Order: sequence, then structure tokens, then C-alpha cells
Amino acid sequence: MSKKRLAPDFIFESSWEVCNKVGGIYTVLSTRAKTLQEQFPDRIIFIGPDFWKQNESPYFREDSSLFSEWKRIAREQGIKVRVGRWTIPGEPIAVLVDFSPYYEQKNELYTWLWENYHVDSLHAYGDYDEASMFSYAAGLVVESLYNWIVQGNLSSFTFNQSSLKVVYHANEWMCGLGALYVNNKLPQIGTIFTTHATSIGRSIAGNQKPLYDYLFAYNGDQMAQELNMQSKHSIEKQTAQYVDCFTTVSEITANECKELLDKAVDVVLPNGFDNSFVPKSHEFARRRRMARKKMLQLANALLGEQMEDDTVIVSTSGRYEFRNKGIDVFVEAMNRLLRDRELKKNVLAFIVVPGWVGEPRKDLQERLLSGKNFDTPLEVPQVTHWLHNMGHDSVLNMMKYYDMHNRHEDRVKVIFVPCYLDGQDGLMNLSYYDVVLGNDICVYPSYYEPWGYTPLEAVAFKVPCITTDLAGFGLWANKVFGHYGELEDGVKVIHRTDYNYSEVADQIKDTVAHFSVMHKAQVDACRKAAEALSKKALWKEFIEYYYEAYDIALQKAELRKKKLQNDYTLKLK
Repeated sequence: MSKKRLAPDFIFESSWEVCNKVGGIYTVLSTRAKTLQEQFPDRIIFIGPDFWKQNESPYFREDSSLFSEWKRIAREQGIKVRVGRWTIPGEPIAVLVDFSPYYEQKNELYTWLWENYHVDSLHAYGDYDEASMFSYAAGLVVESLYNWIVQGNLSSFTFNQSSLKVVYHANEWMCGLGALYVNNKLPQIGTIFTTHATSIGRSIAGNQKPLYDYLFAYNGDQMAQELNMQSKHSIEKQTAQYVDCFTTVSEITANECKELLDKAVDVVLPNGFDNSFVPKSHEFARRRRMARKKMLQLANALLGEQMEDDTVIVSTSGRYEFRNKGIDVFVEAMNRLLRDRELKKNVLAFIVVPGWVGEPRKDLQERLLSGKNFDTPLEVPQVTHWLHNMGHDSVLNMMKYYDMHNRHEDRVKVIFVPCYLDGQDGLMNLSYYDVVLGNDICVYPSYYEPWGYTPLEAVAFKVPCITTDLAGFGLWANKVFGHYGELEDGVKVIHRTDYNYSEVADQIKDTVAHFSVMHKAQVDACRKAAEALSKKALWKEFIEYYYEAYDIALQKAELRKKKLQNDYTLKLK
């Protein structure tokens, strides 16, 4: 007979990216929130850093009626918070905390961390202090709010005080200190820690070292010392060791955790997707046409060339991690495609990666505003926005090295868009998802990618894509297909290793060339297959893994509660 799974009455979840759009974790939390809010209405409470203070945030709407009595108590305890709604589907409760007052306690906190958990904060630099102060502040919020709820102050919720079940879910090393604080001060709360990518694994990969063939031989502590990552690695490793439920996002990262953090994960939490904002049929077609039109207009204004509507539009995107995200191999592939005789159509390739951007090019803006067509290129026809480091930019330098200057006779043109696409880039003024919509095929040939939201987003918008089996999403797709994914499946999954860079570039080149000769019916079939795959990765399919994690954490918390009660009873006797 299987044991009954425990479900939380309240979930506290913290992340640096709550109401703070920085990277992929924002997408994980913000798309999952609706599913959890439906299951635990207003009992899932997100905790994030308050960067906006009194200013209006595009991601947060303050609500003075929420937890008003608790806010007064928190103020008396010296905790500065704002409570409101995260402006995402589901609109869950969010608590934003000002962590700046805790810097003056930094040395005492790091001493406490060392004495209780052997976390080495001695070698801290960069964002370690900032993240740790936020994490501590989040822990204080959990402690204060939990104590207020357990005293029966939440009139909208009735419960048995002795049986209240609460979990605290901390994301990434940045929230490790808070998780350990809750572990220490509130043993009745079940703790969960998710590493979305190990800090030391990302560092090994980013420092041009072979990660996968040598993973079994690497010692995480030793590599952290070599790469000056001791403090981040230490907080991540010790948090993994002490929480009730340690999780990550894919099997590939689970293996990394086992080898580099010396701790096997309790459950893998794959990243799902909420497709409620994918436009429906008629609106979908309209927005796709609009996006393609704007992308081709941008190309004409920059390159001085009229590109027809049958141009194959290709893109890659993500964080500017030149090797880890496979940006280098994408440029390599486009360079080889330039010389491929099998290519039957013009290709317009976009590299949408936020760099150290200055401003939109004025000459390009003027051309776009004129509404005219142009037959002469602008200077430097490879980039849409001026960068602060034009001479040291990896994308531009690689294109220059390969003599990729977007000449009129070139069938493949590559344009670098080095800014966030938030609808206010000053040129196309399209959102990122609209740009994805305009693509024919997307390419994400990652070397280091724990999950891979970009290919999942692409297929959700019916855009077939290329990824690798070093991405968690690529491995998952292969598992669903029962074989290595091909473009006809909606996702082409390329086998990638530490050393087959050239073969990966060739496979990307060949796949795009193959796509260029497909008939409309074949393209439509690819698009349909992509959409079908995306529906298997919706949160309603993946949320079950979270319920498993909650159960693991709560079962351990219940055992602690019983032990504490027994100890107390024995003491009375």
C-alpha cells in the first residue's frame, strides 16, 4: 500500500528573479505560478528583492490590503517589505524585501554560516554579498510571516495549528543562506533547494575546460579553488547537503550535481511552459506576418538589400555566453552555409543576445522611419545597436575573422541584435516572442544548458528548432521521440561532446540547407510536430514532480516535528 502524499498548506518560494526579469529562472517561476495559484490559491507566496522601492515596477503591483497587519509587525521587527501581486498569469502574492539594511551584519552572518554549516564566505566577491543579504532577508520574511500565520491571524484560512504544513523553496545558490536559516530556525518547515545550473559546472564550461568527458574525475571543491569560485560553490554545496529535498531541472544537471556537489538530487523538476499567451489562429498568423515584415524591413535598411518573403529567417538567442550557449558554433555554421551549394534560398540569420549595448544606431533609425527601400548598405552592416566595446565583442570579432560582411552577393546575411527585446529596442520594437514568431527555424546549439527554455519557447510558437543533447530539453525531446530528434519531429537534436564542434557546425549548416528546399507541406508538418511536442511540456504535465518534492520535504519535516514533540514529552517526565 503506497503512503499518502503530503501537500503543503502554504508554499514560500524565493528567487533573485521574482518580479525581477533577468534570465531563464524568471520564465520558470512566472509560467509555473498560474498552475500553483490554481492549486493553492493565495497560499503560494513568492519572495523577491525590492529594487524598485517606491517606484512603479512593470512586474509588481502593490496591494495595501494584503497582509496589512503582518506588514506592521514586520516593520516593528525591522523588515522592510512591500506586498502585492506579481503581474503575470495567475497574479500570485509577492513579497518584495529591501535587503540593504543587512549589509552591516554581513560579518556576523558569514561567521554564523561557517560555524553552523561550514560555508566558506571568506573568498566572496562580486554578487555574492548582494545575493546573500537578499537571501537572509527572504529567510527573515519566511520566519516572520510563518509565525504570524501559525498564530491564526489569516482570517481567510482556517487550519489546525499543530498540523500546518509549510514548505520553503529556494532557487539557486543566491537563496542558499535563507534556506539554511530556515533549516536552522524553523525545523517544522520543509525546505527545498533547486539548483538550475551548478555554479562550478557553468564556470568549468565557461573557462573553455572540457566538462563532460572529465566530469567523473573533477573534484568540485578543487575546481572551485582553481577557478576562484569557492564561496558560491560552498553555499550551493552545503545548502544541497542540508535541505530536506534537493532538486535540479534535468538529468544532465543531476549528474553534474552528483559529481561536483557530492550530493544526488532527490527529484528532477523539468521546466514546463504555460502556453496561454501563445496567440490563437487568426491573431497568430497576423503577428507572424507583422514580425517577418519588420525583420525584413530592418534587414533592408541595414544591408541595403531587398529580401523576398521566401527568405529563410533563422535566429539564435539567450544569455551572452559565447561558448556555453553555442553562439560561436552558430556563427561558424552560418559561415559554412555561405559556401553551401545545396542552399536554395536566401537566409537571414539573427543573433539576439544582449551585449554591452549603447544605443540604437541613429542612421538605421532614420532609414526605418523614412519608410523607403534602400539599395546601399550602412557602415558595419552586421549590428543594429552600437556597443560600448565594439573592438572587443566576440560576435563581431568572429564575423570579422571569417570576413562575414553581409555583401550583396552573399546568400546568408547575419545580423547581431545586442539588446533585450522588450518591445522598446528603438528599431523593430517587437517583443522577444514576436521575433520568435517571425522565424522559420531557431538554432540553440548549447554546450552548457541545464534545461533550455529557448527551444521550448520556439516549438510552443510552432517554430521548428535545432538544439543539442547537452541541453536538458534536447535529452527530454529524444526521450519523448524514442530516438534522436529530426527536424520532421519539430526538434533536431544534435549529438554534442567536448570535442565535436566542427561536426555540430556542419549539422546545423546541413539542417538549414535541408529546410531551405522543403515544400510548404513539409514545412507545415514540421511546424505541427513542433507544436505537438510543446504541449507535452506544459506545466500541467510537469507540475506532478513539484508535488513529489513538496511531499519529500514535508515527510522529513513531519519526522522532525514528532521527534521534537517526543523530546519535549520526555523532558516533562
